Amino acid sequence: MTSIRGMIEAQVLGLTGMALKEIDFERPLGEPGLFGPRSAIWPVHGDFTSMLCGGISALLLQMLHPLALAGVWDHSNFREDIFGRLRRTSQFISATTFGTTDDAERLIAKIRGIHLRVSGQDRDGTPYAASDPALLTWVHVAECSSFMASHLRYRRTVVSEARQAQYFAEAGEIARRLGARDIPLTPRQVAEYLQDMRPRLRCDERTLEVAQVLFATRLPGRLSQPVGQLMMRAGVDLLPPWAQEMLSLRMNPLQAAGHPPGGARHCPRAARLGA
Repeated sequence: MTSIRGMIEAQVLGLTGMALKEIDFERPLGEPGLFGPRSAIWPVHGDFTSMLCGGISALLLQMLHPLALAGVWDHSNFREDIFGRLRRTSQFISATTFGTTDDAERLIAKIRGIHLRVSGQDRDGTPYAASDPALLTWVHVAECSSFMASHLRYRRTVVSEARQAQYFAEAGEIARRLGARDIPLTPRQVAEYLQDMRPRLRCDERTLEVAQVLFATRLPGRLSQPVGQLMMRAGVDLLPPWAQEMLSLRMNPLQAAGHPPGGARHCPRAARLGA
């Protein structure tokens, strides 16, 4: 008889790229891939719960860029296939981090090909293309900064500034291979980049609709519902204060001072124990 823990585990793992069963992470033995076990990217991307929280935060942050939002709005069925998007994103991150060099390069080439077919105009007539190096850099920085923030807060581990810089450099190599340019490679550069991008960001009704779709999403299976709710709250709490303000997800004074509420702080730990 399957245990409750086993059922929850199966439901949660079904959201990841593992469910696609396209990458064999165990063969060939000894193949280090692009980075290897001594890298900084392995421990960050290897913690499932903090990565899921970071992924929620990253998606909300990415959608504040009007051209990134336009690409998702015009070229995806995010309303009906949000779990499919999650699985594909998870597969790409897992394969480029832990897979063989051949698997990583194959998926990078595949994504580059997809990006070439994604283009259009924003609502105000501004042209966009998923292959635009500047747009790729935004998507990358929103993602990797959220992953690192989640790792630091919810994994509750000390990571030196040099080790964080190593992570950003390694993650930046994947972005470079995708076509991004002028990629920030240190914690300070990442913070400065996000600050410099603020005047180019906006939140409109389409941004809020994407956020609402995300908030309304429920994990498959009744037993996994509490886990999903905890993760969502933890992901929102990772957003920079100005991003929370733009999305009308205002913090209380303790959060604004850098002290997330106890429930949010312990969300990933509770989810890790439960799932």
